[in-house]
Amino acid sequence: MLDLATIKNDAEVAAIMDMTAHTIEALGYTEHTRRHSGIVSRWAGMVLRTLGRDETQVNLAEIAGYLHDIGNCINRQDHAMSGAVMAYRILTRLGMSYHDAAQVMAAIGNHDEQFGLPVSDVCAALILADKADVHKSRVRNPIDNVLNANIHDRVNLAAERSTLETDKDSMTVTLNIHIDTQICSVMDYFEIYFGRMQLCRRAAEYLGCKFSLIINGTSLV
Repeated sequence: MLDLATIKNDAEVAAIMDMTAHTIEALGYTEHTRRHSGIVSRWAGMVLRTLGRDETQVNLAEIAGYLHDIGNCINRQDHAMSGAVMAYRILTRLGMSYHDAAQVMAAIGNHDEQFGLPVSDVCAALILADKADVHKSRVRNPIDNVLNANIHDRVNLAAERSTLETDKDSMTVTLNIHIDTQICSVMDYFEIYFGRMQLCRRAAEYLGCKFSLIINGTSLV
């Protein structure tokens, strides 16, 4: 079974990850470096492991999480689709079976809220992990005045921490966020993340779970 360490150490993957980070920074978007990829990889695997899925599915979720944004090295638009095709070619070159590589391809191709929907356990876990990573360290634009920042940067700047928790007993996946409401209101969060939260709810339901959103200790979903 192809493991995540082999993928991380591959020269082609490393070059693409570097270009992805450079391209996203040049476009002024929030951070999409190995930090984000590593967190999404870990959380996606954690969701399926906690729910008792087999280690093959956990491994595929971790790999999909690590590679899910590589399409950004080409263009932000349609990055899910381009990244899915790139990932399939890389994984089959490294020896992954066509069947497993196709699962990763489908998960990556459906992780973005504009067109994506959960189509497998691997995809559902990837969606939940990706949308959960909201944090002030992801802001890359220089911010002289927080209140004048664009709303995406302001929401991330306000996020002191976010965690994704899965409870098998209650079959609940919970996104728990703490935000500084002097920087960003809860309504600001929903203004840009409503579509993402809808997708998270669908992803949790695909896994047979409920989705819960807690902001500053208050349950909102």
